[in-house]
Amino acid sequence: MTSSDPSSTASSTLPYVLLDVFTDRAFSGNPLAVFLEAGHLETDQMQRIARELNLSETVFVGPPSEPNRFPVRIFTPGCELPFAGHPTVGTARLLVERGMASDAAKLVLEEGVGDVVVACHDNWARLTTACPLELTGSVLSCDEAAGLLSLPSYGITPTPVLASCGVPYQLIELTSLDMLARVAVDMALWKALFAGRDDGYLYCYVQLGGGNVRARMFAPEFGIAEDPATGSAAAPLAGYLSRAKKTAERATYTIEQGIEMGRPSLIQAEVEYDDSGTQLIHIAGQAVIVGGGYLLRDKW
Repeated sequence: MTSSDPSSTASSTLPYVLLDVFTDRAFSGNPLAVFLEAGHLETDQMQRIARELNLSETVFVGPPSEPNRFPVRIFTPGCELPFAGHPTVGTARLLVERGMASDAAKLVLEEGVGDVVVACHDNWARLTTACPLELTGSVLSCDEAAGLLSLPSYGITPTPVLASCGVPYQLIELTSLDMLARVAVDMALWKALFAGRDDGYLYCYVQLGGGNVRARMFAPEFGIAEDPATGSAAAPLAGYLSRAKKTAERATYTIEQGIEMGRPSLIQAEVEYDDSGTQLIHIAGQAVIVGGGYLLRDKW
């Protein structure tokens, strides 16, 4: 390899790894790019890189602040996020796979919401949310939610709620899988309802029984037309469904997403309560490395 080849000089390139997350096989789940050598990048550079790659999220990892603790920043093509599930799961798995984590059972990712603790085992990573569940009233009525999703009013079951474990989602329960398949976001209505707001993330779901859920997520104005797997939405959904049962018992949920996109994903959610009655929410999934590449530094 000659010196004229850009990949032959480490300082002239910025490498990244491509993973598929919340799946055990390539070309399904949610794709993720992770830059492991990003400590020197400025915020605007990270945002431009995320826009260039045009994945739902791109992660930038800085040097460890202490052993087993890494600062990470997460960007969609349109904005930075304080927390996201599939970037957390995928980045943790990659750090363990590359031997950069000294303790796979208690890896800490420093995110915008605070410290997110992740335990990795085999090909799985299990995070515990840093923020407790917050539930507030949604700006959407049932009729508005139906119009926003281009559905008949009978396709929506109870009133939507706004729920967050760091990122706010409109949780909209639908009556059937047929309704879920028919969802098409009305962008004119979306802009009328959510322009200038930060809670325009739409998480539509159907309860299938036995803790099984099927979901879709839309955030078009944030650069995500539809997301194949959304751990940061699965967490508040699980917390909300558990709280709605009005018990302090452990609950588990299996959430399928990305089916309609041809990128099937599987998210495992668990809700438990400590001795003080505090709700703890865990999100787990698998991840596979599918490739990688580099950016030429002298181009930007």
